Amino acid sequence: MFASLQNPLSLVGRLLLAALFLPAGIGKIGGFAGVAGYIASKGLPMPELGAVIAIVVEIAGGIALIAGFGTRVAALVLALFTLVATFIFHNYWGVPAEQAYVQQLMFFKNIAVVGGLLVLAAHGAGAWSVDAKRQA
Repeated sequence: MFASLQNPLSLVGRLLLAALFLPAGIGKIGGFAGVAGYIASKGLPMPELGAVIAIVVEIAGGIALIAGFGTRVAALVLALFTLVATFIFHNYWGVPAEQAYVQQLMFFKNIAVVGGLLVLAAHGAGAWSVDAKRQA
């Protein structure tokens, strides 16, 4: 039974992961100054460059997941990006107690997303993808 669901589930999984990254990247364009300011508030150097990198990774990665194009590489890049961003922006152990719970939820949600991306990187996009069409 699950073998017959592998391709539709792979597609839905890619779309759901992309639903996290693509809108986030597009939203950062309109709120660029705020994003750069938030990055700067964490003490990171070159916050404008960081914002541009985040936008490019989230938009390009989201589109790649939707199309299933370069899926393994895109999933690895998004996983690394998400892992780094999680430790920088959701460090629940270093925030006031009233913020810790929400930051901890965000931290572990992101860790789960990294896990999903690593599974996608390991297994690929499935047959309903540009990657599969290119291999055929």
